[in-house]
Amino acid sequence: MSSAAELSPTPFGRLLTAMVTPFDADGCVDLALAGRLARYLVDEGSDGLVVCGTTGESPTLSWQEQHQLLGVVRQAVGPGVKVLAGTGSNSTAEAIEATTQAAAVGADGALVVVPYYNKPPQEGLEAHFRAIAQAAPELPLMLYNIPGRTGCSLAPATVARLMECPNVVSFKAASGTTDEVTQLRLQCGSKLAVYSGDDGLLLPMMSVGAVGVVSVASHLVGRRLKAMIEAYLNGQGALALSYHEQLQPLFKALFVTTNPIPVKAALELSGWPVGSPRLPLLPLDPVMRDALSNTLTALCQT
Repeated sequence: MSSAAELSPTPFGRLLTAMVTPFDADGCVDLALAGRLARYLVDEGSDGLVVCGTTGESPTLSWQEQHQLLGVVRQAVGPGVKVLAGTGSNSTAEAIEATTQAAAVGADGALVVVPYYNKPPQEGLEAHFRAIAQAAPELPLMLYNIPGRTGCSLAPATVARLMECPNVVSFKAASGTTDEVTQLRLQCGSKLAVYSGDDGLLLPMMSVGAVGVVSVASHLVGRRLKAMIEAYLNGQGALALSYHEQLQPLFKALFVTTNPIPVKAALELSGWPVGSPRLPLLPLDPVMRDALSNTLTALCQT
């Protein structure tokens, strides 16, 4: 195993936005707006974009919609920006199909979430991810652990075994604890690039070896998040901490209820008509929307 003191590579850059999926007034995917939003996010500091993840409401998108979105975003941002496709499923066969198709469409990587609801044991998780990796051996994979959504957790020891697959290169850590980063580094060494899956834990996670973040807040404050990352990397700890503290109210406001309900409301308030979430999610209720508006106004004044 590599020395724990070594820094990890950044296969997808440091700031990735888990992009929302815009819908029009009829509830159809607004592909033109998706392309404009993708370009805007890159202009605001994103090194890469994740399309059709949880924030992009993948559970309610058809496969055809997902493939169209990926193609539109890939074309909109050009070859210099990393584009990852959310290809996870609780069906291994479906995840394999989605991952191989993402590779064919031109994705730079795939975000593959831990299977949800069926709660496989670690041996099943290992077999699931190994099958996906072997089906698309040229496509870099980011394994995604979010036990609050999936009902089970991918253990660091299992990830270490999966690194026998050369395309298992990164990990999105969304268990809500910095210890996950530490345990992954101890088990896997520095070759695994760990990304925070929580904006509010980005700075603490970087302090224990994470390389960056798959962000929701970057829809709104991409430049500030990028500045925080760069300040930390440049040894300007006090400056990084000031960004971290300044952004906490927004981080909390964006998760006052189920993601992506608040961020879609925040984008609407900021002039991006991305539409309401699809059922079973609902628009943000008026009281929460007013509070979010106040948070955005206060943030603009800092």
